[in-house]
Amino acid sequence: METKKVWFVTGASKGLGFELVKKLLSDGFKVAATSRTVESLTDVFGEKSDQFLPLNMNITDNNDVKTALDKTVEHFGKVDVIVNNAGYGQLGTLEELSDAEARANFDVNVFGTLNVIRNAMPYLREQKSGNIFNISSVGGYYGGFPGWGVYCSTKFAVAGFTEALAEEAKDFGIHATVVYPGYFRTDFLTKDSVRTPENSIEAYEAARNSEKAHLDEINGNQPNDPVKAADVLIQISKEENPPVHLLLGVGAPEFLNNKIEAITKDAKNWEDLTLSTGI
Repeated sequence: METKKVWFVTGASKGLGFELVKKLLSDGFKVAATSRTVESLTDVFGEKSDQFLPLNMNITDNNDVKTALDKTVEHFGKVDVIVNNAGYGQLGTLEELSDAEARANFDVNVFGTLNVIRNAMPYLREQKSGNIFNISSVGGYYGGFPGWGVYCSTKFAVAGFTEALAEEAKDFGIHATVVYPGYFRTDFLTKDSVRTPENSIEAYEAARNSEKAHLDEINGNQPNDPVKAADVLIQISKEENPPVHLLLGVGAPEFLNNKIEAITKDAKNWEDLTLSTGI
């Protein structure tokens, strides 16, 4: 009989995290789920039990994250799969966004994820097994979206340190995967979830058009099902050799191809100058 793994999922009160926790519980896995308020979890998934541990956690507070992981291991005896899902979208051009707005997005999307990894690794190293899924975005490898520069840069960072983590952790039997979701039909693009710049500059017509398209047209019409995304993550967690990079969703490969074509074109066109610096 397969031993059910213990999952630790951040940002579990909505979106992909919500659907993943729902699916995991229905499949009999043990789940520690975090959110900023326990009530947002218990109202949906129920109270603490032998199978479920709801945790309020401030992902930007390293001590709070450590406490949540300690409670998880105390409750279940171990932790096997980490899903760094907590994060939010920040709209706004680089000129528009204040230092505070940009840093806040990095605090959650980047440093929050690092807090979880830092405090999960001692447990995973000791047992010499585990999976870490870091949820990035198609915007984590293709940043050509006007008005999404800061958000994309947080997701580029997630992709970069996951590649390094995969190398650092493999000697301990731990697998790290960066997940690049495309457009999934969640509440990610609702006005209550995505943040817009406090001081917008109307001269940025392309950014305003992108903002409007995402909030008014793409939102609610995304081509991918988050329930099926949850199924994919569960399947990947069972693989002996899971990928370091996981494209997820219809449309995701298209953005990858756009990036490859753009880099290849520039590299070819400017190759003479690239190679002109040799001694």
